[in-house]
Amino acid sequence: MTTPALLPLSGRRLPPLNLGASAFPHHRATLRLSEKFILLLILSAFITLCFGAFFFLPDSSKHKRFDLGLEDVLIPHVDTSKGGKNLGGFLIHGQGHDEHRHREEEERLRNKIRADHEKALEEAKEKLKKSRDEIQAEIQTEKNKVVQELKRKDSKPLPPVPLPNLIGINSGEPADPDIREKRNKVKEMMKHAWDNYRQYGWGHNELKPIARKGHSTNIFGNSQMGATIVDALDTLYIMGLHDEFREGQEWIDKNLDFSVNSEVSVFEVNIRFIGGLLAAYYLSGQEVFKIKAVQLAGKLLPAFNTPTGIPWAMVNLKSGVGRNWGWASAGSSILAEFGTLHMEFVHLSYLTGDPVYYNKVMHIRKLLQKMDRPNGLYPNYLNPRTGRWGQHHTSVGGLGDSFYEYLLKAWLMSDKMDTEARKMYDDAIEAIEKHLIRKSNGGLTFIGEWKNGHLERKMGHLTCFAGGMFALGADGSRDDKAGHYLQLGAEIAHTCHESYDRTALKLGPEAFKFDGGVEAVAVRQNEKYYILRPEVIETYWYMWRFTHDPKYRQWGWEATQAIDKYCRVSGGFSGVKDVYSSSPTYDDVQQSFFLAETLKYLYLLFSNDDLLPLDNWVFNTEAHPLPVLHLANTTLSGNPAYR
Repeated sequence: MTTPALLPLSGRRLPPLNLGASAFPHHRATLRLSEKFILLLILSAFITLCFGAFFFLPDSSKHKRFDLGLEDVLIPHVDTSKGGKNLGGFLIHGQGHDEHRHREEEERLRNKIRADHEKALEEAKEKLKKSRDEIQAEIQTEKNKVVQELKRKDSKPLPPVPLPNLIGINSGEPADPDIREKRNKVKEMMKHAWDNYRQYGWGHNELKPIARKGHSTNIFGNSQMGATIVDALDTLYIMGLHDEFREGQEWIDKNLDFSVNSEVSVFEVNIRFIGGLLAAYYLSGQEVFKIKAVQLAGKLLPAFNTPTGIPWAMVNLKSGVGRNWGWASAGSSILAEFGTLHMEFVHLSYLTGDPVYYNKVMHIRKLLQKMDRPNGLYPNYLNPRTGRWGQHHTSVGGLGDSFYEYLLKAWLMSDKMDTEARKMYDDAIEAIEKHLIRKSNGGLTFIGEWKNGHLERKMGHLTCFAGGMFALGADGSRDDKAGHYLQLGAEIAHTCHESYDRTALKLGPEAFKFDGGVEAVAVRQNEKYYILRPEVIETYWYMWRFTHDPKYRQWGWEATQAIDKYCRVSGGFSGVKDVYSSSPTYDDVQQSFFLAETLKYLYLLFSNDDLLPLDNWVFNTEAHPLPVLHLANTTLSGNPAYR
């Protein structure tokens, strides 16, 4: 069966369209050896012709002086009438200059041309003696020199920036031996996933653990960008897997190259690559991660060259040409894509002192604030040419989800100074509660989807992140409703746990319905798959941090055991195609977000709260931790040059 994610299902995780690298052919033209002979002979003949013409054409110096640009040379004139000791000014020494000097200059130039000609002929003869392979090797060497020179220019040092106060970047080891054993089990699963990727998929974006080879999707274009390496770095670091971390750092330093002719998803590259590189930089202090993040960000900026400033969904890293997904509401951009850039871009401006990144995301915010919203809801589609909404489809799951998440997290990351973001979040959540959140007949709270004035009573796995979001945003909510939103988060967590518990594998389906007697169960076959997604576990972790209710650790352990039992294969971890079948088939993909998110959230669930405390860190939508910026307001960078 083809990957079920052929249709758009997520903003937080937009699905691959599975076009493959063949959709983007990269042609290389190589001259045949016979063509090289012809070119060299033509070049040699041309040089000979020029050389002969120079010597055998009539000497025009007798008629017109050889022009060396010396017609008007100022030379000092000594007034000999006064003993030759005083300078009596300057003589203009032009037309009457000694002709002998011109002849010497002409002879010198002839000798130089003759020497250059002989050198060119010798080089041509040497080239003709070489084999085709040797010539190709030389061409490749020259190309590599040019590439290295370009890299050297791109790697100019960034201005020094004061690092935020980084707290809780290691340890977190629990005192309870049972919890410690569970945490170690998650670490062992991470090592199994990484080691197999290292052996069978190194440098590729993802791993096919059964076929034991590299895997990629069209969100990464047609290039091997090592997505799993970049996505996994911070998880390796906080787990204390420092040898593996150094392996990843070395690959990034030597191989991660963004000057490739490849069309990538702006959203996915931002959350996985820029987010992953920034987190690795903050955790380890290694400059290479910051430099690579800034290089990549520069490649994404052309995507914003639209009539409205709303970026294209995809951009070619080499040409800068952007476009939108063909299926997205008449060429629209997607809310969860252009609305999930703020965290990373604010940090880029902070680290570089360049406000361009901050200005791009603030322009998007200002545009959204001016627009009418049907029923206070943000539709999922916005046309970047006209600035008008596409079809009126609103979702807190795929296509919408992380837009709301980033409004809240912009406020948290600004040390709660970005009150504009908080107001936009509160307004949006009130509209979502009014129009999208319902209770089923069986008492399960769920978040439906609004489609053209109608509520669809279906909830996606991706929507399950919202339980954690409601808990994270409870403190600071309007009208002293912190308790209400913490309770709402708990109800969403319970519903999503039920979607896991009502399957044969104890793993949740991609989407589940609340129609009639069917509750928290997938109905359609193409919604029964589990692709190692993290959102339910993410909510368990946030609920644990805010309540310390032991059921969240218990639910997390159930999920850990189910993943290890049904998704683990000898070559890594694979998604499964039907969670209601006791003998499921595999999809043979180890997603990069499994290492970035699912295993990280499980590890944090069984760690003490002093590991990456939420007062000091905010997680991007790919679970990459970025530090809170304690600034007067978010328009200012920690870099003095920005101020």
